[in-house]
Amino acid sequence: MHKTSISRKLFLTFNYILLTVTAIVCILPLINVLAISFSSSSAAAAGYVKLWPVDFTVASYKYALTKNEFLTGFFVSGKRVLLGYIVNMLITISIAYPLSKEKKALGMRNVYAWFFIITMLFHGGLIPTYMTIKSLGLLDTIWALVLPGAVPVFNVILLMNFFRNLPKEIEEAAYIDGAGHWRVLWSIYCPLSKPALATISLFVLVGHWNSWFDGLIYMNSPSNYPLQSYLQTIIIEVDPSIVSSNELLDMSEISNRTFKSAQVFLAAFPVLIIYPFLQKYFMKGLVLGSVKG
Repeated sequence: MHKTSISRKLFLTFNYILLTVTAIVCILPLINVLAISFSSSSAAAAGYVKLWPVDFTVASYKYALTKNEFLTGFFVSGKRVLLGYIVNMLITISIAYPLSKEKKALGMRNVYAWFFIITMLFHGGLIPTYMTIKSLGLLDTIWALVLPGAVPVFNVILLMNFFRNLPKEIEEAAYIDGAGHWRVLWSIYCPLSKPALATISLFVLVGHWNSWFDGLIYMNSPSNYPLQSYLQTIIIEVDPSIVSSNELLDMSEISNRTFKSAQVFLAAFPVLIIYPFLQKYFMKGLVLGSVKG
């Protein structure tokens, strides 16, 4: 039986400690935001809240879930994620499959590959992009949030490299049985590429859900803002003359800080739910998809 050397044990111990400390540093801000969201306005304002709620209350969540702007932004983000995921995945798979072939199977393969890679090195710029979207009549529509990022080149390269690592014998056997490229792609390549597809899915879902800047520049009406764009602009300004006594009572239990914390955590919650289901595929897909160039 092979014994682990002392230097190896020290190295592993150091890595475990470093990664544990890093994980704690990353998760503590989220715990603090969660604690503030469940705390009273006075405790949050006084700075008493650290990692545990003080004067526990759910008033901020009740108020956030009754705000039309928040619910509308949540709906817009949900629609964006759904459409963006479908568009991104279909285009990524359709491009990665032919680029994964050898030069003899796809003429000018390197030319096509560089056609996409060059877009990672050079960008048209914000103003030309805005003018293009405006000329196409996409401003203030959900497609202004989906189509500009329809071809995620990094994801294409990741999936292309994963496809190239799959056994060629399975593909050749399918061709002998009369299968065409579409049948091979959807019946063989995709089922065998679950780790890579799960990794790309996570990138796409989180990318669309967390994106906020494009909503600010492509949406003229705040009612069309995705959730993250709305969260960038929220400021509570209460006019006593236009709110009811019940609303004033609710507002007395919350503050700008607790209200924003509640909305931030509600916005992060869907990603926190999805990630554990894809995590087991994530590292495998990321590593295997980056072996070949």
